[in-house]
Amino acid sequence: MTLLRDEDLAAAFDHAARGYDALVAANPGYHAQLRRSVRRLGLPHRGRGLRVLDLGCGTGASTAALATVLPKARILAVDASAGMLERAAAKPWPDGVTFTRAPAEGLAEAGVTGPFDAVFAAYLFRNVSDPDAVLTTVRALLAPGGRLGVHEYTLSGRRVDRAVWTLVCRGIVQPAATALGDGALYRHLWRSVVEFDTAGRFADRLRAAGFDRVRCLPLPGWQTGITHTFVGRRSRTEPESGR
Repeated sequence: MTLLRDEDLAAAFDHAARGYDALVAANPGYHAQLRRSVRRLGLPHRGRGLRVLDLGCGTGASTAALATVLPKARILAVDASAGMLERAAAKPWPDGVTFTRAPAEGLAEAGVTGPFDAVFAAYLFRNVSDPDAVLTTVRALLAPGGRLGVHEYTLSGRRVDRAVWTLVCRGIVQPAATALGDGALYRHLWRSVVEFDTAGRFADRLRAAGFDRVRCLPLPGWQTGITHTFVGRRSRTEPESGR
């Protein structure tokens, strides 16, 4: 199976949107770990006065994590899948949370403009065709000193972590997804992780894209060595003309 990309991936997510939250709910600690990754951004004052971009919001799990940890922030949540975005936008949200349909590769065309004080991207970068181009776009959208938080399946490089990931996908996730008619998407999920960067390589990718103070932090539970938080910053000394 080849990886799903661009319109094919968005269409697969459109179809999977109806059962997505149910599958997520079966993942122990899923929502708590998203909140942990948001806290690792280290944004002050519960987000008061800050503008945050939730890049690849899906059905709103990452948006909910942001709204919980940063209830005073203005949050713009975007996703390429109309189906996922419809599910997200239909949920109750506090003032200051808005949704826009936009692919990560086409933010400007969709009217998404900076500066943002932070960008948060959960389970996004292994799904885009050109992660380096998206990182360049994200960096340009950040204000000087702005922070990027990435919550992503990035294997540690140890064989045992790949084996656990494969066991969970093939033994639990894929059978459940196939029963819902979404087997292709979740076969993509397994392959997209094993073919993407290891955690160390993704941290190096962030540095190469111009982010400083890059940290790679593990997450607890069964996903230790499988899912990581990455935090980076756009330099405060970079001139505005570099945007």
